[in-house]
Amino acid sequence: MIRRQRGFLLVVALALAGCGINAIPTNDEAVKASWGQVENQYQRRADLVPNLVNTVKGYAEHERATLEAVVEARAKVSQMNISPDIVDEPQALQSFERNQAALSSALSRLLVVVERYPDLKANQNFLELQAQLEGTENRIAVARRDYVQSVQRYNTEIRTFPGRFWHSILYSDLPVRETFEAREDAATGPKYGGY
Repeated sequence: MIRRQRGFLLVVALALAGCGINAIPTNDEAVKASWGQVENQYQRRADLVPNLVNTVKGYAEHERATLEAVVEARAKVSQMNISPDIVDEPQALQSFERNQAALSSALSRLLVVVERYPDLKANQNFLELQAQLEGTENRIAVARRDYVQSVQRYNTEIRTFPGRFWHSILYSDLPVRETFEAREDAATGPKYGGY
């Protein structure tokens, strides 16, 4: 009798494992991990800003307003209290995205100003920082794409069968996730230096 019960439980456990009961928490963790990469790349960009500002400052002191806008935008980004649960809070995610967009815009303006200073454009430190910034922007785009894809997999899982069933029974505390929305100026995109 006990053997039959164990056998029955084993069959039930295997059937449950095979029908997607673990897909929801697996996809939830993938969303959190991919969001961590988005934050990581934004932090990398924020870490580059002070070096970039200091390099430009020596050449373009009278461009103080532009430099201050970059520093202020970076400060707003750095002051945000980012918790791992930000992916569950649409308003916090939108606020985070607005602050990141402001930093992107300020950096774009700064790099346009740089065009007026040929000596600065030839400065090896500036060229290196500019290349790192361009690479970081590409990494941000890739991290955001990966995040959007993981949110899509997660949201699809909890909205389709059998995930919808498992979500309602076992994982109802896990919400539908928000993804990034394009900024109003996304069609034009930032312009960095000469590229």
